[in-house]
Amino acid sequence: MSANEEKSKKARRPRREFSVEYKAQAVKLVVEEGKSIPQVARDLDLTESALRLWVEQMKTDRGEGKPGALTTVEREELARLRKENRELRMEREIPKKCGGLLREGDEVKFTFIHAEKALYPVAVLCRHLGVSRSGYYAWAKRPESERKKSDRALSTEVLAIHQESRGTYGAPRVHAELKARGRRVARKRVARLMRQADVRARSRRRFVRTTDSAHRHPVAPNTLERNFRPGQPNRTWAGDITYVWTEEGWLYLAVLLDLFSRKVVGWAMGERIDRELVLSALDMALLGRPAPALHHSDRGSQYASEDYRRLLEARGIECSMSRKGNCWDNAVAESFFSTLKLELVYVTRFKTREQARCALFEYIEVFYNRKRRHSALGYLSPIEFERVATTSRLAA
Repeated sequence: MSANEEKSKKARRPRREFSVEYKAQAVKLVVEEGKSIPQVARDLDLTESALRLWVEQMKTDRGEGKPGALTTVEREELARLRKENRELRMEREIPKKCGGLLREGDEVKFTFIHAEKALYPVAVLCRHLGVSRSGYYAWAKRPESERKKSDRALSTEVLAIHQESRGTYGAPRVHAELKARGRRVARKRVARLMRQADVRARSRRRFVRTTDSAHRHPVAPNTLERNFRPGQPNRTWAGDITYVWTEEGWLYLAVLLDLFSRKVVGWAMGERIDRELVLSALDMALLGRPAPALHHSDRGSQYASEDYRRLLEARGIECSMSRKGNCWDNAVAESFFSTLKLELVYVTRFKTREQARCALFEYIEVFYNRKRRHSALGYLSPIEFERVATTSRLAA
């Protein structure tokens, strides 16, 4: 693509609007999580200049000035703290990465050390895996068969993809990611290498129904009738609410998904499970996308409230609700929450609601919408699925 075409493509990009909460959570990834502005902008598909303005505005609102020059003593103390942080990081990360290899033979352990030695000292890796440095170096000098070389290289890629997926991908999704990267390899071989490395997808927990439909508000009929595959985006949205435990108490999360791509198009978090929560999620969705023809949810009082039904009616959106006691009528939203809890909530202990907010924002906007491969979408991410569908429609 020429420079003029690239410039024209950027010029045609539609203006995007963001809610105040979205901006605040994006800024926290920079300020509190320590990520760089270019990285966060890339992860959220933002311009660096916009994100930098949000960060500067937050600092201005807080009355924070630019830091002055550090003294020699302060620089030395900072260097010492950074070294301690690196050592603590290694002590925290290495056991997580190699914990599944402790029961494996030396061959697998040495392969892992060889793959990770660019990131961590060999002595530290050997200590955690219970092997000697001399044994590793002797193994590294031995000639290796072509098949073992190929398996070792592939195993490194497989482990890296599994790690990038936050430890959630099984063989099918890892195989799909390899295929997307141009690697032609059998799924059974991927599964074998994952078994040897003792890495696997997380298993789901039993579904628990939480909806309270004991209210006097009008209930809409089940117009959706489990038609979870609309032919185009912005035709059908599905909403639901879940809860996340923190040491400060419950944090509630409401989401709206576009059933075409399974993308989370609107979300809101709060300490109360009321109609304001679902209204905020709907406002965010309508801020970024055209109104759909149909909105589906369970029979919860929040969705049946007069305020919510009035907003749907004002935007020309037909309301659909699940049948009484039938969670399968809203299976896509239920499945999203099951995935969210499996991959994030059940493996994280949140000390504060703010920590949970930041983690949920990053999971939804950085990982789920943009990176996570969805089995129902041909192992594409929701955003990539919409992009491919749009390209195909324009080419037709």
